[in-house]
Amino acid sequence: MAFTGTYIALVTPFTKDNKINVEKLKEMVEFHVKNGTDGLVPCGTTGESPTLSWDENKLVVKTVVEAAKGRLKVVAGTGSNCTEEAMEATKFAKTIGADAALIVSPYYNKPTQEGLYRHFKLIAEECDIPVMVYNILGRTGVNIETSTMARLAKVKNIKAVKEASGNINQISDVIVSCPELDVLSGDDSLTLPLMAVGGKGIVSVVGNIIPFELKSLVNAINKGDMTKAKEIHQKLFPLCQSMFLETNPIPIREAMNLLGWDVGAARMPLTPMSDAPKQKLIQEMKAFGLKVNV
Repeated sequence: MAFTGTYIALVTPFTKDNKINVEKLKEMVEFHVKNGTDGLVPCGTTGESPTLSWDENKLVVKTVVEAAKGRLKVVAGTGSNCTEEAMEATKFAKTIGADAALIVSPYYNKPTQEGLYRHFKLIAEECDIPVMVYNILGRTGVNIETSTMARLAKVKNIKAVKEASGNINQISDVIVSCPELDVLSGDDSLTLPLMAVGGKGIVSVVGNIIPFELKSLVNAINKGDMTKAKEIHQKLFPLCQSMFLETNPIPIREAMNLLGWDVGAARMPLTPMSDAPKQKLIQEMKAFGLKVNV
């Protein structure tokens, strides 16, 4: 399986009583099918994986896989700072038909580089499903160094990396050092620069609300039309930045609700968006041309 194009880190929709909104989730899948999205990534950071129970994680992944019906790829978020738990979740994702698994580097316990290597290697070899390694120092407290990534690139089933280090030098190093891996951006605002140095696409937050425009950017880059790509990038950039006015996924959830998606409130300890950042978000959404319900 090649990981190329636009993958959307799905928001998990909640009902008013804080349960998984299964029907809304199905509606979101159809929205992305119609807008040409290449793949969906349920139960990642944007899907509030830290506050989903494992039963809820399974429900979300199963719902997305069944709703997708093979029309786009599903990369299930199955990471944990417990190797056994991550392995169990990844095996479940394989069982119900997910195309791949997104596995974040273990957080809080801060493993060594050898520990990171063994964690990903064991899961990938035991679960027999394509694995996308997720490197995000700011969330996990540990960076997967390029030398470790190069070792992982030789492991059966490890096929891609979502690079959210924010360090374009490191990302370029990974692209050069690990030709076996498809490298995707974990930051919307870096989609153009990352793909310009050899990346294959984006795992996107902002794509929850503008998947067509995001796909247009990736298509322009792949066609070598850098003039058009630069034009789209510059239009997207302020909206991408607004997605991080507060901790993700607070702004994207707010944006979806402002657009009438009714995905519910974030789970504690995440809170509703405070007023000043919310007004800035509304301003950028309107400037982009989105019809905001306020």
